[in-house]
Formats: sequence, C-alpha cells, structure tokens
Amino acid sequence: MSDFLLIHGSCHGAWCWHRVIPALQARGHRARAIDLPGHGRDRTPLAEVTLDSYAEAILSALDGPTIIVGHSMAGYPITAAAERDPSRIAALVYLCAYAPVSGLSLADMRRAGPRQPLAPAIRVDADRVAFTFDPAMADDLFYHDCDAEARALAATCLSPQPILPQETPLRVTAHSTALPRHYIRCTEDRAIPPEYQAVMAAGFPPGHVSTLPASHSPFFAMPEAVAGLLDQIARQGSVKLD
Repeated sequence: MSDFLLIHGSCHGAWCWHRVIPALQARGHRARAIDLPGHGRDRTPLAEVTLDSYAEAILSALDGPTIIVGHSMAGYPITAAAERDPSRIAALVYLCAYAPVSGLSLADMRRAGPRQPLAPAIRVDADRVAFTFDPAMADDLFYHDCDAEARALAATCLSPQPILPQETPLRVTAHSTALPRHYIRCTEDRAIPPEYQAVMAAGFPPGHVSTLPASHSPFFAMPEAVAGLLDQIARQGSVKLD
C-alpha cells in the first residue's frame, strides 16, 4: 500500500478528486486530497495566499512517505514543497501539470508556451489579486470529455485563483529533482497544449512518462485510468508505507 496526496490545480479544490480517491483505495492505497490556501473550503484571504503557503499546506498534510500528485498549476506547489523538505516525499507526479523551470514563475511558463488557449478565458479581478475563468468557456477548455455530473460540480465549485503564487519564480534544485518524478501527459488537453507537456516531460527519466487520451480533467473523465497509472507508479518505485 502507498500513501497518495492529491493536489488540485487553478480554481479547483479537493472536491475534484472525488472519483480518483475511491479508485486508488480499491487498489489498496491510502489516498486523500487537500484544499490549498484560498481554495475550496479553506478561507485564507486571497490577498494572503503565496506559493510558500501552498508548499507549507502540502508539507503539513504529510505524515509519512507520500506520493504527491499535482494537477496543472499544482506542479509548482508540489515542487516548492519538495524544495523545502523532501524527506517525507516518496515521489512527485505531474498530471498534465507545469513542471517548473528554475528561475521562472508559472505565469512565465504559461506565457512561454507555444499557444495560449487559456488567455481569452481569463478574467482578472479589479484589484488584480485573483482571476477566474469565463464560465461560458470553461466546459470547452477543461471538461469537453466529461459527463454532465462532473461539469455541474465544477460549475458549482470553481473559485477565484490567487495571482501571486503564479507570478512567483521558483528555484529548482536537487532537493526536488533527485526525487522519483513522473509525468502523465493528456493528449486531448485544451488548456495546457499537449505539445508543451511533451517539452516539459522531456527531461524526466526513461519509463517515467505516460499518456492518457484525456482532456485537462482526467480525474473526471478517466478516474480509473488515472488510478491505474498511479498504481503502476507506486509499484514501479516500490513505495510502501510502514
């Protein structure tokens, strides 16, 4: 049995993993998800949310060797957590996520991408503390292969995304890169271009990159397939709980 901690992406929360968690548990693993500061049920004021606070929330949720899975923007928080303290992290898994480039912020990486599919949908608040995505565009960007139930849940639960964590550069060192790292590409992604995911995954070790024919929300569209790949990753690394 392995311990998984699942970390959501922009504007989402722990709620987005509700199909993956039981699928991992059915395979004998322990799986849980948290709300990052300012997301879901966490009431941290958006103006106080930082990349450091994301990292601290992740580290505070660890109680033993854990495989941390980060979706989309969560590639930055999970890496930041590993940079702070890799001692309880068994592996990092980037699920159609930004794999940080040292010295760049997530926003820098997004702007450097080959295409900007998210740009037309981003709505920045007047105080420039947070942004949201245009609800009329969300289904096509994130959930085009998801069922009506998942789309309805997202429409109800999506929340503003603090900007500061995504504009904060991250220094990447062997603290994170020496850990087992895996990348899961989503080839039908309309939010982070699949070809950009291939570029970010190019530096991962042989055998540590896999693909899903899914949108940007494989946790909704293909929860069993996501759990199956995570199970393979756990077995590949022989990551066990005491």
